[in-house]
Amino acid sequence: MKDETSDTHDPLEDAIADPCLPLEEESLLIIKGKTRPPTLLLPLTLIATPIGNLGDLTLRAIEALRLCDGVIAEDTRRAGQLLAHLEIRKPLISFHEHNEERRLPELIGRLRNGEKLCLVTDAGTPSVSDPGFRLVRECIKEAVEYTVLPGPSAVTTAIVGSGLPPVPFHFGGFLPSSGSGRRSELRRALGLGMTGIYFESPHRLAACLEDLVTLAPESRLCVARELTKIHEEYRHGSPTELVAHYTANPPRGEITLVIHPSMGSQNEARGERRKKSYSEKTPIPRNLA
Repeated sequence: MKDETSDTHDPLEDAIADPCLPLEEESLLIIKGKTRPPTLLLPLTLIATPIGNLGDLTLRAIEALRLCDGVIAEDTRRAGQLLAHLEIRKPLISFHEHNEERRLPELIGRLRNGEKLCLVTDAGTPSVSDPGFRLVRECIKEAVEYTVLPGPSAVTTAIVGSGLPPVPFHFGGFLPSSGSGRRSELRRALGLGMTGIYFESPHRLAACLEDLVTLAPESRLCVARELTKIHEEYRHGSPTELVAHYTANPPRGEITLVIHPSMGSQNEARGERRKKSYSEKTPIPRNLA
C-alpha cells in the first residue's frame, strides 16, 4: 500500500529545522496549508522558554518575541543570548525578585500606554518559582490584558519522566537550603500522601537523600537531572539506593527531585490499616470533551 504521507511536504518541518525563518510582512504562520490572521499581541505576553534545549521554543513564542516592543527578563544577559540566537533585537527590561516592587508601577504604566511587552524567565514558565506572579496579579487589579504562551516546564517534564503517580501532585519549589528547614518541608510533603516535586541543588542532593533515608526509607524516588540537555538523566530507586549512587558519583547540573511516599509504612507506624493513597485510587483523567 502506498504511503500517503511520502509525497506530502509539511511546512512545519521547515520552521522546526530553522526556527529563525523570517515571518511574512503580515506575520502569517502557514502550517499544513492553513493560514491564520496576523498576530495582535495583548499588552503582556508571558512566554515559557527552553529549560535546556533551544529547539523547545514554540513558534508562537518566536512570533511574539519578533512582534513585541520589549522583553521583560529575569536575567537580561540570558534573555539577550536567547534573542541573539533568534536574530531578534529588542529592548530588555530587568525584572527579578530584588526589583519587582519598584518595577511594577513602571511596567503597568507602559502596558497601559500601549506598549506590547513579553515576559520571560531564565528558563521554563514564568511565575513557577520565577518572577511573574506579582506582575500578573497587578495586571488583573489594573484591568490590563495579558496572555500566557505555554511551553517548557521542568515540573511537568520531571513528573512524566519519573514514572511515579502523576495525579495529584504537590510542587514545593526549591527545597530550603538549611538542613532543619529541608527536613521540615520533606515531612510536610510526605504527609500529603501524594507525589511531591522539588528543585534541589546538586551540592545538597546527597544530604537531602540521607534525610529521606531516615524519614521515608520505603519511598520511591526519581532524580531528574539536566532535563532536555545532552546529559539528561532519570535515575529511579529508594533513598538508600540513590544516596549510595550520588555519594559515589557527585551530581552536576540542574536537578528536579520527584518523591512518592510509602503510605503503607506510614499507616503501619500509626497502627492503622493500610489505605490506598489518593494518587493510587485516582483514575487517569479522561477527555470529557
